[in-house]
Amino acid sequence: MDSKLHPTVTVSNIKNVIPITLDNETGQCTSWSELFKIHCRAYQVYDHLLPKTSFIAASSSSEKQKDEEVAALAAVDLWDRLDAIVLQWIYGTISQDLINTILKPNAIAHEAWVTLETLLQDNKSSRCIYLTQKLNNTRCHTPTKSDGNVGA
Repeated sequence: MDSKLHPTVTVSNIKNVIPITLDNETGQCTSWSELFKIHCRAYQVYDHLLPKTSFIAASSSSEKQKDEEVAALAAVDLWDRLDAIVLQWIYGTISQDLINTILKPNAIAHEAWVTLETLLQDNKSSRCIYLTQKLNNTRCHTPTKSDGNVGA
């Protein structure tokens, strides 16, 4: 069995590489998402943001097949551990309000990712409407001679 550490387990502080804290209000979803995806690709765990593919272990009696089953179980264990780390990264880079909104028992990273994506996409529409309304209600100040901005 290979005793090398997966690069993901060496990350001690996710905030060093993703300094943005994702929040409903900041509008930095695109920047946060891109930094997060780059980090996951760099640490070979981007697949945890995608739907989970199942591991199939066939029951068998031969020695070779038993070795393959042990290897498959080890792969499942590693996948679960790496997924928990990616989930910690997500939770470690979002606001407390978002954590309270998306946190659920036995979630996997992909579920948290999709929930955030859906939540923030919905928020993007309402934020756009809000900002459009705010812009439409903004009054422009026309300079006058008393402002000193208009030439004589």
